[in-house]
Amino acid sequence: MSKKVTLLKKTSKTFLLTGFILAFLSAVILYFYTKNLLKSEIEEELYSTEARVINALKNGSTSLSLPPVTEVIITDHLKSKVLKDTLIYDPSQDEMELFRELSTFKKINGKNYKITVRNLVVESESFLVAIVISNILILVATFMFLFYFNRKRNLKLWHPFFKNLEQMKHFSLTSKEPIALIDSDVLEFSELKNEIILLTEKVKTDYENLKQFSENVSHEMQTPLAIIQAKIDNLINEHGINDKQFVQVTSIQKDIQRLKQLNKKITILTKIDNHQFINLEVVNLTKLINEKIENFKELKQVHLSLNIEKELTISMDSYLADILINNLISNAIKHSKKEEEITVYTNGSILSISNFGDKALVNPENIFLRFYKESNRKHSTGLGLAIVKKICDFYGFTPSYSFKEHQHIFSVRFK
Repeated sequence: MSKKVTLLKKTSKTFLLTGFILAFLSAVILYFYTKNLLKSEIEEELYSTEARVINALKNGSTSLSLPPVTEVIITDHLKSKVLKDTLIYDPSQDEMELFRELSTFKKINGKNYKITVRNLVVESESFLVAIVISNILILVATFMFLFYFNRKRNLKLWHPFFKNLEQMKHFSLTSKEPIALIDSDVLEFSELKNEIILLTEKVKTDYENLKQFSENVSHEMQTPLAIIQAKIDNLINEHGINDKQFVQVTSIQKDIQRLKQLNKKITILTKIDNHQFINLEVVNLTKLINEKIENFKELKQVHLSLNIEKELTISMDSYLADILINNLISNAIKHSKKEEEITVYTNGSILSISNFGDKALVNPENIFLRFYKESNRKHSTGLGLAIVKKICDFYGFTPSYSFKEHQHIFSVRFK
């Protein structure tokens, strides 16, 4: 992707580039036009001098030569007119000078004359260079003045746009405050502001409706699931059922438990999205991890070890801290064999949980996505690590995954 530049910088760069190209072209055109104009003036002066010499010869004058400006010599043959540039020694300047030379042949009073008149070109060239340089300086000064004038003018003109753009960068769906945009006397900017206000209001309304819908669905699902669970328990306890029915009912119970877990996790995600966890308290994560490890050891036959380099204390909601630790350890237990050891390591800023595995995950970049499952485990909801990521994002923590020495390592950097 090409490097991004600001609108003002891009328009200023275009203006300056266009200005310098126009200045260069105008200087070239002015140079050749003035040069031809001066050349025509010199030739016109040469023809005028020639005419005066001819008139003087017709009137009987015999001494008209004034080298190197004018030379009149008698010749045997008449030739064609010659007009050219030539270098001639100028005694007055004591150096070779460039002259424009006109040589004509005329028969006057019965004699053949070669009349040569010359005019200095050097002075006209100096005059030409001075004109071109003056023109370039004037154009450059004009463009620089226009550049800074237009830049100031554009900054003022685009001020409402940049101001509203900055407001949009800080726009949040969860904010109760309406977006504060400023109006402009430019019709397009004013229309853009009105459309943005309409769009953001509609997006916020849709977001509120969706949030309310998610909360209602999660809440309404809890009651029927609890009723179904109770009825199945009654069916098992109060009615005699055969072994086949028992297996089927037990399967239904597991599905209900999975639905309850799924509903609970979706509710947590929704509450985090809605910023409902606003309580901050100092949580000793090392102590919490130790309690979790003891609980898991009582519930399951797992080999959990805790390696504490330094106690980890974080300011966050204690309920979310419990969910964070619980999900990370549960994830490691789910993907470990019973005899394999799971290691939890903490220092002052990092928590890592590692479990053994045969190979690295195929798509590690997707493991924190909702409902993503690296394996086809039936009892996994695919939301545990998504909740971990959501909690980390909420507090600015950094979760990560790596695979080293046949171990899956999930880490959270808290600072």
